[in-house]
Amino acid sequence: MATMSGKQRSITRNIDWLTILLYVVLLAFGWLSICGACYEYGEPRDILSLASFGTRTGMQLVWIGTSLVLGAVILMTDDRIFDTFAYLIYAFLLILLFFTPFLAHDIKGSMSWIKIGSFSLQPAEFAKFSTSLALAKFMSSYGFKLQGSWKNITMSLILILLPMVLIVMQKETGSALVYLSLFLMLYREGLPGFVLFLGIAAVTYLVVGLRFAEEPLLGNFFSLGDLLVTLLILIFVGALLHVYCRPAAIREAISANRSIGSYQSVRRRRYAYIALFAIGSVLVHLSANTMVDHLADHQKKRIQVLLGLRDDPSGVGYNVIQAKIAIGSGGLEGKGFLNGTQTKLKYVPEQETDFIFCTVGEEQGFLGSAVVLLLFLGLLLRLIHVAERQPYAFGRVYGYCVFSIFLFHLVINVGMVLGLIPVIGIPLPFFSYGGSSLWGFTLLLFIFLRIDAGRNRMKR
Repeated sequence: MATMSGKQRSITRNIDWLTILLYVVLLAFGWLSICGACYEYGEPRDILSLASFGTRTGMQLVWIGTSLVLGAVILMTDDRIFDTFAYLIYAFLLILLFFTPFLAHDIKGSMSWIKIGSFSLQPAEFAKFSTSLALAKFMSSYGFKLQGSWKNITMSLILILLPMVLIVMQKETGSALVYLSLFLMLYREGLPGFVLFLGIAAVTYLVVGLRFAEEPLLGNFFSLGDLLVTLLILIFVGALLHVYCRPAAIREAISANRSIGSYQSVRRRRYAYIALFAIGSVLVHLSANTMVDHLADHQKKRIQVLLGLRDDPSGVGYNVIQAKIAIGSGGLEGKGFLNGTQTKLKYVPEQETDFIFCTVGEEQGFLGSAVVLLLFLGLLLRLIHVAERQPYAFGRVYGYCVFSIFLFHLVINVGMVLGLIPVIGIPLPFFSYGGSSLWGFTLLLFIFLRIDAGRNRMKR
């Protein structure tokens, strides 16, 4: 009994209470924002009415309460079970994702919600922590090395892509794109920077090519987009030749790893890689319009509106326009709690879920929005700090997965509300209404906190 008590004291002492404080403060801000988004003129403003279980604000209190209990249970659990059962949890969620479209009801075109009694759960939200655990388990195996091992890179990508494919089958493209954030973790663990460069270059070609595709230079054969992308390819190829094919760079690589081959073989191989990059760049540019044509009609229109190729204020552009009006009307200090007009009059669709940040901007103004963003920044910086102090790869990899997912949700959600990113429909952590997303984020965060709390224990 004394031993157990001592163990509990040790866990309590090692818990990162600052992260939990940030979590609780964000939950409180999130609930107040949901109150603002769901409140209608003429309703009572007292706390009992706002907390009524018959309202969305009351139900969000239920989700918050159960999330706090869930977090407490995780902190009392032996952290070694997450390492031991990582693959089993991952396999279970994959099976659940596979069967979800057959069990789900169609909700606004999405087949990702399973109804359980009077509640609905979205398995895609829970697959984030299971994928993170599986990656941490795989990448912490003995002798694992990401850099220079295409086998390990391929296996890591398979672990990421499997849930993505299953979620896309549920017509939840936004939720599937979240998994791309895990490339940040792979980069931290040794993924060559060249791979990230490929992704950035491809996005650049697509944006520039599509934006200027309809501005002809030589009739219908050559456009301004073609010219600009061609110049970009030449610039990128020139930069790669300078960085990777200089004699000094080749000799440095050989001295760092004698097994990679002779000077001539390394040089030929690098020239070949850069040639493949150039060919791939041309193919990506030429296939841009084809890829866009295969998107759903509403997704295609969102991209066109964002790039300024289409003006659709009463259609796909309506949400973003109203979101900007709501945020802009808040001014510096905001209109005050429950006093927003744009949100109260329901001008902003999905204002308690995907567009919840509109309420923050309108009611709390620039200052309140800045405080919320600073709180998120504090949480993200804390996650990096905690991840870097992990003595084992399992905790570090999982921590960077958590950081990457939170960062992606924050940047994409706020970016789409401000009209900087196409609307893809993902929640703002701890703010958007709903139990599945809140539970999913809580699981992600508190599993990491429990792993961190056991960092000083000798691994058995």
